[in-house]
Amino acid sequence: MPDAVKAAHYIQQLDDARCDDNWDAVPELVRKVRKHAPERACLALTAEIEHAIAKASLKPSPSIHTDPGSTTANSAPAAAGLDAAKQLPALLSAVDAEANHPQDRFQARVCAGWLLWVLREYPAALARLPRSLFDDAEASQPPPPPAAPQTADGGTPPPPPSEWTRVCALKAAYLRANCLARDGQRAGALDAFGAALPGLGGVWAAGPAGARQQTRYWAELFLTEYCMLAAQALRDGARSLREADSLDCFRAWAQYWAAGTGKGGGGTVPGGYGFRGSVPRRQVWAEYYYAMSEILQGDLPLPTGYAVAASAGNESSSARSLLRAELKRVELIYQGLLFSETKFPRADEERAEVEDFVRRMMRNWAILNGRGWKEQDLGVGGRDALCRATLETLYGAAAKTYHSTAVLRHLFTVHLAVAEFDLAFMAFDSWLELVKKGRARVAKTGRREPALDDEATMFETISACIAALCRFGNREAAEKAHKLAAELEELVEQEEARDSDSADNLHGVPPNVMALAWQSIGLAQAQWARMTYDSESRASIQEKAIQCLRRSLSPDYGLALDARGVFALGVLYAEQRKLSASIELVKTALLADAAVEEGQELRLGPYWRERSLIQLWHLLALMLSARQEFLMAARACEGAIEQFKDPHVLFGSRGLNSTYRSEHLNEAGIKSEKAGDGLVDEMDDYEKESILQIKMTQLAILELVEGPAVAVNASTELLTLFLRLFGDLEHKVELAKAEPPKTAATLRSIRGSLFGGKPDKAVRQQQSVVNNNEKLATIPSRPQTTQTTHTTQSIGTTALTTQTSNDAAADPHSSRRSTRSDDTKRRSRNSLRKRDRSGSRQRAVSVSGPPVPPLDGDKNFSAFDERNLPHYFAPKQTVEPPQTSQHEDSRRSSSRSRGLAAAANHHAEAAAVAQAVGSFVPLLPYVQFPPEHNRRRRMGILTKVWLVVAGFYRRAGLLDDAHKAIVEAQKVAQSLEADVVKNVSGPLPVRQVGWGMEKSAEEVLADVWAEKGNLSVAQERPYQARAEFETALTHFRDHPGAIVGLSNILLDIYTEKLLPPPAVPGPDLSGLSLADDSIFISSTDARTSAATHQTKEDSSKLPPLPSAPLGLGPTGAAKADRKPAAGTGEPNGDAPSPPSSGLLGPPLPPPHLATSLPLNDRLAARDRAYGLLVGLTKLGRGWNDGEAWLALARAYEESGQADRARDALWWCVELEDGRGVRGWDAVLAAGGYVL
Repeated sequence: MPDAVKAAHYIQQLDDARCDDNWDAVPELVRKVRKHAPERACLALTAEIEHAIAKASLKPSPSIHTDPGSTTANSAPAAAGLDAAKQLPALLSAVDAEANHPQDRFQARVCAGWLLWVLREYPAALARLPRSLFDDAEASQPPPPPAAPQTADGGTPPPPPSEWTRVCALKAAYLRANCLARDGQRAGALDAFGAALPGLGGVWAAGPAGARQQTRYWAELFLTEYCMLAAQALRDGARSLREADSLDCFRAWAQYWAAGTGKGGGGTVPGGYGFRGSVPRRQVWAEYYYAMSEILQGDLPLPTGYAVAASAGNESSSARSLLRAELKRVELIYQGLLFSETKFPRADEERAEVEDFVRRMMRNWAILNGRGWKEQDLGVGGRDALCRATLETLYGAAAKTYHSTAVLRHLFTVHLAVAEFDLAFMAFDSWLELVKKGRARVAKTGRREPALDDEATMFETISACIAALCRFGNREAAEKAHKLAAELEELVEQEEARDSDSADNLHGVPPNVMALAWQSIGLAQAQWARMTYDSESRASIQEKAIQCLRRSLSPDYGLALDARGVFALGVLYAEQRKLSASIELVKTALLADAAVEEGQELRLGPYWRERSLIQLWHLLALMLSARQEFLMAARACEGAIEQFKDPHVLFGSRGLNSTYRSEHLNEAGIKSEKAGDGLVDEMDDYEKESILQIKMTQLAILELVEGPAVAVNASTELLTLFLRLFGDLEHKVELAKAEPPKTAATLRSIRGSLFGGKPDKAVRQQQSVVNNNEKLATIPSRPQTTQTTHTTQSIGTTALTTQTSNDAAADPHSSRRSTRSDDTKRRSRNSLRKRDRSGSRQRAVSVSGPPVPPLDGDKNFSAFDERNLPHYFAPKQTVEPPQTSQHEDSRRSSSRSRGLAAAANHHAEAAAVAQAVGSFVPLLPYVQFPPEHNRRRRMGILTKVWLVVAGFYRRAGLLDDAHKAIVEAQKVAQSLEADVVKNVSGPLPVRQVGWGMEKSAEEVLADVWAEKGNLSVAQERPYQARAEFETALTHFRDHPGAIVGLSNILLDIYTEKLLPPPAVPGPDLSGLSLADDSIFISSTDARTSAATHQTKEDSSKLPPLPSAPLGLGPTGAAKADRKPAAGTGEPNGDAPSPPSSGLLGPPLPPPHLATSLPLNDRLAARDRAYGLLVGLTKLGRGWNDGEAWLALARAYEESGQADRARDALWWCVELEDGRGVRGWDAVLAAGGYVL
């Protein structure tokens, strides 16, 4: 007899049994429902048929359906055990008869569709399946009772859907989309999935943890099918990641499992298979990771559809931050599943999925670690956290692969990015060993190994290692790079021979990789030429480097104007004084149109081409100054900055409120209207140093054209620029108030505060004219002009006290060497400077910067247009060598003709490739040095800046201010030394040049002491200068400046131009004025004059000096020269000889009466100078040092070796013929030959 209470109870049990997948209990529950609720016949029949379908699905099928449109192998099992001919009509009749229970009717319709789907009648199943609980398809059926789901006011609301009704809704949504997919309608299936996704949001939010078994089954089946179908459409190009809903399926999948792993998704995501015959869950995560990677690598906008709550909580986060967070979350989940489900392979097994994951992860890392992404976009930890996490993943991948060359190669790259050079090169050595052994196996067996890197990858990796060794390493690294280059050259030649023999080159190395390989070989040769001790082979090494670099720039390879290759080749040409060829090459690269390539800006950052050309502009400026085209050289300095078109692009709008600011900036009270960072805030220290080096070159040109006093006035801007680039190093300094004369440099406009801007044309025509003979003289205050009036109105400058270089030496009695002082000052700066024959220095360059024409579209500068400047890049030599003898002139002319012929050949080649424009191939990753390393490097740069400023003051005659600048430099250098000793990662050798450092701490201190010695020379204190040069050499034995300065003093001692200091020191007169000091100096001069007669008499008794250094000259001639000739005017020809050797001379006088040094001391001084200079000129840092060769020529001359002295002087002329205002090391300081 029916019982309503029991009926409700059994109906609920029936729902629970079906939801819990307890099909064995369903038949008994169906019987009880029919007994106690006969009106629910539709529900009972539906449950009975569902039980039959479930049981049939559990039976093993003789054939599994593997339709490519579906990812579930058992989605449509065979209809074994089903009597569809009877069940389906009965079910349809029950559906038609059901009018009181909408949920029973909905469940019956879904069951009918499920039955047809199992029978593989997909169109019929699609027609029977309802879209929702109350869809429009119900209109064709008998009308429901008056109590509609949406009742009027006062009506009874419908009961909430039961658990099994919600499962049926989920099942119906899946079956509809699957029927469309199996019918070949993939787009319709995706639309059906997408339409049903929002309505099932409660299922995804609940997750699998608390859900019933059937809910978990159909939910995972729905999401798996949706994700794999969408992934297939994305791979085939049927759908685009630019669509807003392209990631809806993956985000719903991630939300579903995040809810199932606890609050916030902190648990472990389950892997394995969701159901029999399905794809692994790991594969769905792999497709999600693939989609996110494609968005990152394509720089696509992040799809906003179905945003997950985890990413929607940060409204203030940028789109890139959200993309990075979502990518990281997916990567961690997929990585965890992959590593946990992958075992270590046998030697003959491959782990293709692990290597594919590593390959895709490294592509993402290359973009995230590139310059296109900012530090704040990467989340907490920035680039360092990104690289550390990548290293952990790579080491985990190494534990799941067997000798994977790809993993080792990527370990080398990432260790290099975090400045762990030792580990990086250890990984590279391991990789290279595995590659060599693998290639040997392939050559022996003839069987290709899939996991072995191909030739192109091998060439790129070796090239990257060579570039890293040359850019960041010292001499040992250069030697290793030279050996790697030899191996790479052999491999490249083998590849080229193989390509020439084979008919097709489909599987060969791409041309751009071949160009990269030849370029790396040239870089290694050039670097080794600088570092080698073998001076005889240096020329051949440089020539080979030039040949390799020219080969890399061949049009056949497609990189005819690669900035890195052009820079290295241009520097080599400049070092060998082939200025015309180098200028033509650099000019062609600067004037070329940029080849726009997708992805370059994403990896290299904004304005990547302009940033890569900064060093080329600097090199061009130095080469133009070597040709004495100083106006164009100054324009080139400004061109490096003006190519960014707006100063705010490069420097931003940060305030420069600091003691580093120059006077006119402080007086103007500049305030930033808008705060923002510039490109310099995203540059590394190498790029920043290159900008600082350009400023130094600009000031050097200014000093040469308008005199040191004007350069002193502008030198404060060098410190201002350093502060803007590197920030405050917590080393507070106070600039000396030198107050040089009022010039255009003092009154320049605000726009050109850091770099000389381009003033109006009317203003440029009224710039100051300084005569060459008045460079070092006092520059009086001039009347108001257009420039000064305009600047005074805008800034409001104050009167400056005029101070000149002549004031420092106003007293004629200030030194016994006053006649030599002026010559010493000039030679210390420019002793070998060529005479001005072209008249180009008659008009001074504007201190605010030479005029630069307006920009022309995407071109660089019209100032470098050949139509506007027909004479600018002409390959003619504007300066002729000095008049020489006929023999030497013929030898020089033949050498010059060979150089011009080589330059002409290069001009023809450059003209042939002028239209072939290459792109900048990224070779090295963005290297993130630790903060302590950056601090040490910046200390070295700051020391260099202070020493440059001290040199300006010294050459301007402001010796006290020069001393103050040197003191500041010494403080920074000592802080650097202390910082090196107290390094947190272990004490570093202060004499060793660390990775990424230009100089060691000891060499920086040597620079300071060498500048101290130069200052003492300018102060007429030669013996103090000698001690300071000696101190510099104790810090760094091969210091060029200290060796040259010390050698000049030693040669002065030998020739007795430098008298010995008094044996009895005089009173300390440091507190007296110059007039009081002159009294003592005059008395000293009187004592010296009184002893002159006695010196002449004693000198007549000395034997003649030897004509060659000890151990250098011919023994026979030397012995003959040492014999005193007859008739030499000796007062007493038969006087007995002294008891000692003839070289010792007469007995030494008492110290207080001595007016000259003993002969042995003078010979020792000469020989030591000779030894120091010979060693220096054989080194890579001194082989082209004109000052060193001039001093060596003097040593040869004093030794009586006229032929060697003549050759050395000719070499000086050769060097000075191609010498700029600064040495070529100025462009090599920031990374060497590697751009």
